[in-house]
Amino acid sequence: MSGHSKWSTIKHKKAKTDSLRAAEFQKFSRELIVAAKLGGGDPAGNFRLRTAIEKAKAAGLPNDNIKRAIEKGCGAGNNENYEEITYEGYAAGGVAVVVEAMTDNRNRTAGDVRSFFTKFNGNLGETGCVGWMFDKKGCITFNSSDVDFDALFEAAINLDADDIVEEEDEYKVYTTFENLQAVTEGLDAQGFKSVTAEFTRIPQNTIEVTDEKTATNIMRLLGKLEEHDDVQNVYANFDIDDELMEKLDV
Repeated sequence: MSGHSKWSTIKHKKAKTDSLRAAEFQKFSRELIVAAKLGGGDPAGNFRLRTAIEKAKAAGLPNDNIKRAIEKGCGAGNNENYEEITYEGYAAGGVAVVVEAMTDNRNRTAGDVRSFFTKFNGNLGETGCVGWMFDKKGCITFNSSDVDFDALFEAAINLDADDIVEEEDEYKVYTTFENLQAVTEGLDAQGFKSVTAEFTRIPQNTIEVTDEKTATNIMRLLGKLEEHDDVQNVYANFDIDDELMEKLDV
C-alpha cells in the first residue's frame, strides 16, 4: 500500500482518541474559517466552503462549531488571521514529504516543523524540492455501501474524471485539480452523494521501505506533523508492506 493510502488509514484509526479527535476538529474549523473568509459564507456559491462543511460533518464536527467557524470567517468577532503555507522535505530513507499548514504565526510553525524533521532523521528543504514529485488531484469519496460501482464509474468517466478506485469500504473518484468542482457537482446531480470532495497530492512514484528503524522514523515524523495544530495535511511517497507495519512501535 502506498504512503498516501496507508497513512490515511492510520490517521483514521489514530483519530479515535479524544485528544487527536479534538485536534482534527480544530483543523476543520480553521479550514472553514479560511474558506468563508476567501469566498464568503454561502456554501451554495463557495465550493471550497461547501466541501469543507461536508468533510467536517462526515468527521462528526457539531453543527454549532461549523456555524461559529463560518461566522468567524465572515468577520464576526474574529481577530485570527491564518495564512496557508506549504513545507517540503525528506523523511528518513529519502522519502519525500509535503506538509500543508494553516497558521497565524509563520515563525512558530516553521520552527516546529523543522524540529520534527530533524528529530526523526529527516531534513526540511526549500520550497519546490519535492513538490514536483506529487500530482495535485481532486478526490471525491463515496461509501461503497451507498453506490453501485459500475454506475458510478460510468458517470464519473463521462464527466471526464481520471480514475475510480476501491479502498477499504470506499470508492474514490480522482479528477484533475481543475475539474474537481465540475465532477463533484455533476455526480451529485445524478444522485451520487459524496462523503467528501477535496484536493490531494498523489505521489508519482513510491520508495519501498524495508528497514524497521527507517520505517519507524517515517511514521513517527508523520504522526508528529499530523498532531500539530497548524498542520492541515501531510503527504509522503513511501511504501511499507503490511507485515512490517505490524512490527512498528508508532
